[in-house]
Amino acid sequence: MKRVLVASMHHESNSFSPIVAGRDDFHVLRGAEVFQHLCPNSSLTGVIQTLQDQGYEVVPTAFASAVPNGQVDRDFYLALKAEILRSARAAQAEAPIDAITLALHGSMYIQGLGDAEGYLLEELREIFPEIPLFCALDMHTTMTQRMHDNCDGFVGYKCAPHTDQLETGVHAARMTIAALENGVKAASAWVRIPLLIAGEQSSTTVQPMIDLINALRETEKQPGILACSYLMGFPWCDNEDSSAAVYVTADNQALADREALRLAELLWSRKDDFCFQTETYPQQEALDVAFRAVQEGQARPIYLSDSGDNPTAGSSSDCTGFLRLLMEDQRTQGLRVLFGGIYDPEAVRACRGKVGQEITLTFGASFDTVTSQPITAAGTVEAFIEDWDGSPLKTSLALFRSCGVDIVLAETHIGYTDPEVFSDLGRDPREADIVVCKLGYLTAAQAAVAARSIMALSKGSTNEDLKDLRYVKVPRPLFPLDSRFPYAPREYLTGRGGRCAR
Repeated sequence: MKRVLVASMHHESNSFSPIVAGRDDFHVLRGAEVFQHLCPNSSLTGVIQTLQDQGYEVVPTAFASAVPNGQVDRDFYLALKAEILRSARAAQAEAPIDAITLALHGSMYIQGLGDAEGYLLEELREIFPEIPLFCALDMHTTMTQRMHDNCDGFVGYKCAPHTDQLETGVHAARMTIAALENGVKAASAWVRIPLLIAGEQSSTTVQPMIDLINALRETEKQPGILACSYLMGFPWCDNEDSSAAVYVTADNQALADREALRLAELLWSRKDDFCFQTETYPQQEALDVAFRAVQEGQARPIYLSDSGDNPTAGSSSDCTGFLRLLMEDQRTQGLRVLFGGIYDPEAVRACRGKVGQEITLTFGASFDTVTSQPITAAGTVEAFIEDWDGSPLKTSLALFRSCGVDIVLAETHIGYTDPEVFSDLGRDPREADIVVCKLGYLTAAQAAVAARSIMALSKGSTNEDLKDLRYVKVPRPLFPLDSRFPYAPREYLTGRGGRCAR
């Protein structure tokens, strides 16, 4: 039975966030315990199940994931990487490893070091210089030279929101199997495209991404093509590699180069077509539109995205600017308004044991002290959950009602991706008039509840107008920071010939 080593690191690192992600932010599984914690929509699950279904022995190492936030603590990362490498060496000492298949993010950035994925791949390749090594990635990967040089082939998600994570893991596993069973020598072509697009402008449910993803899928039908991906980069991490890219893996270099150049030209030709597909306004106007819809008796709930402080894109989730506008607005009186939410451990602890009590609470701006200021307000602690099971990390939640708004307070950095964050605290969002979530575009679960979705251009570490961000390190020129400059894809082409499968 052939043995395939697997590992996973999944984190999207926002360099504009003041939070440094460390040991307490990550959920880490070690060795065989991963087999009891496989999530349904996960690239890691797709990798493991596909390999096992085809009769391979899956050799587990370590698996770490966290909600996106700031850059990752260097010491934590180095310890995690060392653990994966120790497990890999130990497994190789027991019996030969035939291949490696990884589930990585692609935009995990280490404080003072750089791309997490590249260093891991480089050191794995030093241990295993000849065996096939393939990897599943997030669509918002920032490809680097170190990553490209040390992996036989990558495949990224093709859906945003990312509903195809399982399928992407399956795809990566199938490339591994093709190398092991058919002797396929993977050749890859990477073409950097000097642009960054906010995720909320690149949903694959609308144009131009519908056409662009269809082009990828049609290209993958060609004989010899193993995988095609648009890697859109992560706009909220200021680093020297920031950009979008095309990545094509094929069974020969000429084919990979040709298709990567064509797909790069296609994306560049559509750069001016990206726009907000969700109904979008400046933050005060967004509130006015939502309140007007309620007053006119439109279907409810009206969902508002506090997009500038989106924790699922790495923001701190403690910016108070949009919440303050909402709390100061007298139109909340008599309405059912939910706000999710504020990350503030001290505020949550101040609510513990006080359900039903009226208190004066200070909350928000615990981490981001530049964008906003804390709020001090009187209100009632409506509910408290000691160990909420909606997050892989143990966390407590409180529901604090003040100025007509039910505010979710979280003890850890969580994403507001599921309506259960409200319903578990006793507030059914389906019965609300207005629901505010710190998100960009709504997740599928939240969108299923929303009668109408409006995005507010609020402020935080995930400003949707990229020109508002203080980039220092990104390579220039870079669209949309720069608008009038020529682009020749061939000048950005980096190829890598096939490595012989063992």
